Amino acid sequence: MDGLVDRVVGLMETLGGPGAALAIALENIFPPIPSEVILPLAGFTASQGEMSLFGAIAWTTVGSVVGAMALYGIGALLGRERTRALAARIPLVKLSDIDRTEAWFARHGVKAVFFGRMVPIFRSFISVPAGVERMPIPVFLLYTALGSLIWNTVFVMAGYLLGENWHLVEEYAGLFSRGVLVAAALAVAWFAVSRLLAAGRERRRPAHRETRRGSGADA
Repeated sequence: MDGLVDRVVGLMETLGGPGAALAIALENIFPPIPSEVILPLAGFTASQGEMSLFGAIAWTTVGSVVGAMALYGIGALLGRERTRALAARIPLVKLSDIDRTEAWFARHGVKAVFFGRMVPIFRSFISVPAGVERMPIPVFLLYTALGSLIWNTVFVMAGYLLGENWHLVEEYAGLFSRGVLVAAALAVAWFAVSRLLAAGRERRRPAHRETRRGSGADA
């Protein structure tokens, strides 16, 4: 892990924002590389003035989308069985994780892509069944970018605020992950409820106008 950290820090110090994007793109393609380490490191690097906080969030989100798109392409090109055969050859990748991700995608579709970006391991594998099932690319990119933006922002901000203690984020990654998921779920629920309430008000307005018109005509 120390060697990995040194390489990631070297990338960011040498390339700045693009280095952070490259590191997180590789994390998406090779799940054993933990985003819970790379993202706080990007925040710490930003706190040292190597790049801006906004740049760290933006570049890591770009890297997340690029990495996810690469896995989407592999799924679309190879299909389910050949993708599984390829994954079986990658060290530390478990086929059981891929199977669980596929089952989750089959049940939830678009929601699985959005929330899957905020679940360790699933955040990488969720792109594969999306590619196999040929989810429309604009839809896939939209929900991948939104989910990645939320996840990356939380972890980059944590690293930025903790500074040299950025490594504490990894120790509490499980709590961070659950917190991000709960916050995202509440935000989606609030958005859905607000849209339903707005639609209900719009439906009531024409009926209210008709009632007023009817009362005027009777008068």
